[in-house]
Amino acid sequence: MAAQATARRHHGSSKVHQSSESFFLRGQLLHLGEATMSSTTDDDDHRLVALGYKPSFRREFSNLATISFAFSIMGLCSSIATTLNTPLLLGGPASVTWCWLLGSCMCFTLGSSIAEIVSAFPTCGGLYTASAQLCPKSHRAIVGWIVGWLNILGQVAGISSTEFGLANMIWGAVSISSPTFQITQGKTVGLFAGLLIVHALLNSVATRHLAFATRGFVFVNLGTTAVIIIVLLATTPRSEMHSATYVFGTQGIINQTGGWNNGIAFLLGLLSVQWTMTDYDATAHISEEVRRAAYAAPAAIFIAVIGTGILGWLLNVVLMLCSGPIENLPGISQSAFLQIMALRMGTPVALFLWSFVCLTAFFVAQTALQACSRTVYAFSRDHGFPDNGYFGHIASSTRTPLRAIWFTAVLAIIPGFLDLASPIAANAIFALTAIALDLSYIIPIFLRRIYANHPDVNFRPGPFYMGPGLLGLAANVTCISWTLFVCVIFSLPTVFPVTKINMNYASVITVGVVFLSGVWYVLSAHRHYHGPTSNLDSETKARLGLEEIQPDSSSTSEKEKDRVFMTLNSA
Repeated sequence: MAAQATARRHHGSSKVHQSSESFFLRGQLLHLGEATMSSTTDDDDHRLVALGYKPSFRREFSNLATISFAFSIMGLCSSIATTLNTPLLLGGPASVTWCWLLGSCMCFTLGSSIAEIVSAFPTCGGLYTASAQLCPKSHRAIVGWIVGWLNILGQVAGISSTEFGLANMIWGAVSISSPTFQITQGKTVGLFAGLLIVHALLNSVATRHLAFATRGFVFVNLGTTAVIIIVLLATTPRSEMHSATYVFGTQGIINQTGGWNNGIAFLLGLLSVQWTMTDYDATAHISEEVRRAAYAAPAAIFIAVIGTGILGWLLNVVLMLCSGPIENLPGISQSAFLQIMALRMGTPVALFLWSFVCLTAFFVAQTALQACSRTVYAFSRDHGFPDNGYFGHIASSTRTPLRAIWFTAVLAIIPGFLDLASPIAANAIFALTAIALDLSYIIPIFLRRIYANHPDVNFRPGPFYMGPGLLGLAANVTCISWTLFVCVIFSLPTVFPVTKINMNYASVITVGVVFLSGVWYVLSAHRHYHGPTSNLDSETKARLGLEEIQPDSSSTSEKEKDRVFMTLNSA
C-alpha cells in the first residue's frame, strides 16, 4: 500500500511537472505567435513609411479575409445575375459563353498587372497613389488628380449601381412570388437608400469586426454559385437542355439589337464579364488594414480573378444549357437569371437560392463601400479635396475613417435620388463605373512602362512581380490594348433606334469627368493639391533617420525610401 501511495504521489507530481511544462510551452508558442504577428505588422508599417505615410489603421485582415474581400467585390453569381440580360438578349447564348471566356482571359492580364503595382505600392490610395509615383515629378500632381477623380467617381457610381441592382433583385423576387404587387420607382429608390444606410452603419464598426465578417463572404459567394450550378443540372431534363450548337455555336448568336450586325451584337456580351470582373484594386484600398499587405493583397487579386473567371464561365454555360425558350426571357421579374432558376427549380426553391444571390450582392456593396471610403480618405489625406484633410481623419474609437465612410455613402445615394427626377441621368451616372475604373487602372500600367528609365521614377517591384522580361511586358501591353478596345464597346448604344432613353452616355460622362476635373485643377485645385503628400511627422522622421521632406516635395524622396528599405531588409 505504501509503495502504491508513493507511486501515486510520484505519478501525480510527474503529471503536475508535465502540465507545467506544457503550460510553459504553450505560453512560449503564444508569445512567439504574438511576436511573429508584431514583426509582420512592423514590416508592413516600415514599407508604408517608406512610401511616405504614417500607419493609421489596425492590420486585422488575415490572408483568408483578404482573399474573401477580393472575391466579394466581384460578386460572381450576383454580378452575373444583374448583367445577364445584356449579353443574352442582345447577342444570344453564344455571346454569353464565349465573351465570358474571352473577357476573363483578358481580365487575367489586367488583374496580374494591377497586382504587380499593388505589391509595390501597398497603400489605401491604391492605383491613384501609384500613378503619381510612376511619372516625372512635374506631372505627378495633375496625373494623381485625374486618376484620383476617375477612380473615386467610378467607385461611387459602382456602389450606387450595385445597391440599385440589389434593390431591383429583391423586388424581382417579390414580383415572382406576388405577380399582382405593384413595384414603383419610389419603392425601388426607397429600398436602395435603406440598403445604402445599412451598409454605411455596418462599415462604421472597428476593423477587426469587418475582417471577421468578411472571412465568411467567400464561402457564401462560391457556395451559392456551386449549388445553383448543381441544382440547375439536376432539375433540367436532358431532353430540355439546349444543344452544344445553341450554347457554343452559330445557332446561339441571336441578334436582338435592332440595328447592329452580328459581330457587334456578339461583342456586346463583353459588358457582363467586364462589369463583373472590375474594381480589382479594391483590395489595394484596404492594404493598410492587411497583414503582409505586399504579399496578401496582390495574391488575393490574382486568386480572385482566376476563380471568378473559371466559376463564372461554368455558371454561364449551365445557365445557357437550361435557359429554355429565349422568347420567354427575361419574364415578369425582368431578370433572365431568376426566370431560368424559377423555370427549372420551381418558384419556392428558386426564391430560396435567390436570397443567397441577393446576399452575395449585399456583400459586394459592403466591400465596395469600404474600399471607396479608404480611397476618399487617402485623397483627402493628400489634400485632394478642399476640406483641409477633414475626410482624411481616423476615428479613435474604431480606427477607421468614419467621416469618409459617411461622405462616400452620401455621394453614392445622390444618383439613386436622381432616378426619381430623371432615370436617364441616373443611368448615365451608373454607366460611368466600368470605363472610369478601367481607365484609372491602365494609366499607372502605361506610366510604369513609358517612364521606366526616367530619373524621377524608380519603380521598386514588390514580392508579386512578373519580372523584367517578356512575360510582364506582354501582360501589360495586352491589358492596355484590351481595355481601350472594351472602352469602345462600353460606349456603343446597345439597341436601335437610339433615343434619349436608351442612349449610352458612358463615354460622354467619362470625358466630362476628365475635362471638368482638369478645369477645376487649373482654376483652383492646384493651390491645395500637389500630388500624394507624406504625412509623416518630424518625430517619426527623426526616429527612423529620415531627412525632412521639403514642403514642395510631392512624396518621400528616393533616398529616404532606399534608407527605410535597407533598414527593413537588414532587420
